[in-house]
Amino acid sequence: MLMAHPAVLAKLVADYDALALLGAERSTPEVQRRMDDLAYTLCVSTGTSDVDAALVAARHRLPGAQPGDDSLLTA
Repeated sequence: MLMAHPAVLAKLVADYDALALLGAERSTPEVQRRMDDLAYTLCVSTGTSDVDAALVAARHRLPGAQPGDDSLLTA
């Protein structure tokens, strides 16, 4: 599997988190589409099929990730 560059993963995670924080899933169709595109790209970039798993996998590939990071904890 090809691995995305950590800088690319960091940008994808930051963009997805920002849209999620703003409630993009309840926004305009264009913003919803952007969030869907980010989720798809995260899944492809991490070899997962679920955006939550993709976010965890991406965060663990970022520089400075630790085994005890809160990204291992599910809500």
